[in-house]
Amino acid sequence: MKEKTLSSAEIRGSERTALSVENLEIGYRASRGIVHAVRGVSFDLLEGESLALIGESGSGKTTMGLSLVRLLPTSAKVFSGKIIFKDDTGRQLDVLNLEKEGLRRFRWEQCAMVFQSALNALNPVLRVRDHFLDTYKSHASSGRVDEKKVIERAKEVLRFVQLDPDRVLNSFPHELSGGMRQRVMIALGLLLNPKVIILDEPTTALDVITQRAIIDVIRRLKQEHEFAMIFISHDLSLAAELADRVATMYAGRVIEIGNVEDVFYKPCHPYTVGLLRAVPTLEGGRKDLISIPGSPPDLIDMPSGCKFHPRCPYATQQCMEEEPPLIDVGNNHGAACWHWQRVIQDWEAGKDAYERDSD
Repeated sequence: MKEKTLSSAEIRGSERTALSVENLEIGYRASRGIVHAVRGVSFDLLEGESLALIGESGSGKTTMGLSLVRLLPTSAKVFSGKIIFKDDTGRQLDVLNLEKEGLRRFRWEQCAMVFQSALNALNPVLRVRDHFLDTYKSHASSGRVDEKKVIERAKEVLRFVQLDPDRVLNSFPHELSGGMRQRVMIALGLLLNPKVIILDEPTTALDVITQRAIIDVIRRLKQEHEFAMIFISHDLSLAAELADRVATMYAGRVIEIGNVEDVFYKPCHPYTVGLLRAVPTLEGGRKDLISIPGSPPDLIDMPSGCKFHPRCPYATQQCMEEEPPLIDVGNNHGAACWHWQRVIQDWEAGKDAYERDSD
């Protein structure tokens, strides 16, 4: 029986769509050839929705995030695809074709990004107040800048993220802790009240207590301001806490996407299963963690067929020859695996194919 594939329209959503990505292909020029960082990615982000992009380092998550605000490095090239943003008036913006001034207004006023490593993202010779003023001057479409009003808005968003504005605004980045700098970055993202916020590894390199504080801040802000959010992470616990939907990326492609409950409790791709098996849990008895064998593929010279097949315990000849599409496994849940039924059967039976394969 022929599998039903999940079309781009089904992966995406409805009239409530805030941001739409369709068949996006991005590569980097290198001496050996083209690094295929993003391959045929399609999804929609709905208004007020949280979408998590998860996967190992090098899977294309950050490239995907940077492309949404047109901040890719000069070595990158978008080969094909569309990024469509719908503003509050219902007007659709073709992000990849925005001119200079239109792009300035789109960034931070419509779609903001909180970068990984706040210390590197903030200018070390500018006080925090200057970061807010420069962001407003560069990206607001309201014309003349009233510095007093900008600082009042800066104080407001700093309070949102539980910082003392009187202390923080007059500080240099190095005078703040890592958690405070990360919250300053989140406040900068909120300055112009965007419809979409992208967070790239928002808790990386922070201690556990600070991570908890950042997660609580993000959850509260989303509830109060109802913006749509994409967050990029390899931390599955973060995705479980904050996401409405999860997209697993591997070798530049979305290989599983669905509601967070479906992806975490009924995973249908062996790579997602491998990620989940490698995370310790607080439930049940003590159990050895099982890592995914092998290494991610060379993105210049990738294997034939399914790019995961060299590491997959379910791999067959078909996997080596044909790359699977996103197959509809029910409830708008898609998995790019020819053997998704065996994967879910083993998961629900408590079997571990990786452990069996290593034996």
